[in-house]
Amino acid sequence: MPQLDFTVLLREDAPQMLVHGIVLMLELTVLAWILAMVLGTLLALVRMGRSRLAQSAVAAWVEYHQNVPMLVQIFLWYFGISTLLPADLQLWINRNGGEFAFATISVGLATSAYMSESLRGGIRAIPASQIEAARALGLTYLQSFRHIIFPQAFRISLPTLINHTVLLFKNTSLAMTIGVAELTYATREIESRSFKTVETYLFATVVYLGISLLIMAAGSAAERKLRFAGR
Repeated sequence: MPQLDFTVLLREDAPQMLVHGIVLMLELTVLAWILAMVLGTLLALVRMGRSRLAQSAVAAWVEYHQNVPMLVQIFLWYFGISTLLPADLQLWINRNGGEFAFATISVGLATSAYMSESLRGGIRAIPASQIEAARALGLTYLQSFRHIIFPQAFRISLPTLINHTVLLFKNTSLAMTIGVAELTYATREIESRSFKTVETYLFATVVYLGISLLIMAAGSAAERKLRFAGR
């Protein structure tokens, strides 16, 4: 029976590659999450407004990003939309980590559609009487959303937002397809040099599983805290 040899992860520059890959993966996750959350909130706000045209535009946005594979969206941004930019800007982006930027944008935009739908479900769960009372007190629509609607909607939709965050984190591995040297990319490079498939991919599996469990644990703790605060 063949013996596993995890020392392959400590040879030559493998540790540096793995650490750099993990750091890049976390940076991509955080930046894409911020983009997804901010844009998802704005989309939910527009979707709950009165403009039929704006509602239709947001609905089309959501349908596109929910029904087109994220890998295709990454390719579209990196190989397609990037070519529409001015030549000088293309050169500057390529010299300054354009792969990372386009991966962040594509993953963040795709996840924003899911975030917006979760928040919209939370908003719809709030009794209309609260919104009417806020307007009766003289609050504008934006003030009502900021101080009354959004805090409650966020607390209600937090479980699904946590799930979407975990999915976003796992989908960052797709960035390797355009050359982003995150954890999966680094793992593949080490495996191709050492031919230690089980050891290298088992390490990546443990890292992805561990961080996913940490995200879910942090989300559960935040959910309990917000539920207590709501009471």
